[in-house]
Amino acid sequence: MTKPNHTDHKPSPWIRWTARIWGTLVLLIALFIFIGYASSFFQSGTADPYAEEDYPLIENLPPLFIFLSALGLGLAWRWEGWGGAIAVLFQLANLPVLLIHWPIGEDFARYLIAPYGLSLMVAIPGILFLICWAQARKRKSPVD
Repeated sequence: MTKPNHTDHKPSPWIRWTARIWGTLVLLIALFIFIGYASSFFQSGTADPYAEEDYPLIENLPPLFIFLSALGLGLAWRWEGWGGAIAVLFQLANLPVLLIHWPIGEDFARYLIAPYGLSLMVAIPGILFLICWAQARKRKSPVD
């Protein structure tokens, strides 16, 4: 008796490890920045002593979304689907904020690197985790 002809949907190990290493670097950088702000806050009473007075509150959202995405990348080590989804969804929520507050047309070369490039650098490992999760899920589904 011959086996049915079907493809193996095993996630590629290099995709998974690329996502894990990249995601870990993003998480470590985010934690490093968070620890720096927290220690400055506990020592001086202000998180950033060099911050401008009366800046728009919307400027707090992109760093918050990036930090929450980085936490999602940390969760993706255990739960690829949930962690990847958290990372990608927070970066998708970040995109309208960036487009409203920092329009691309004004200073394209500068904004391509930061904040848009930074947002993309955080979203890519989340997308890779979602790809691994989808491939693993296809593998577990029964073959028709």
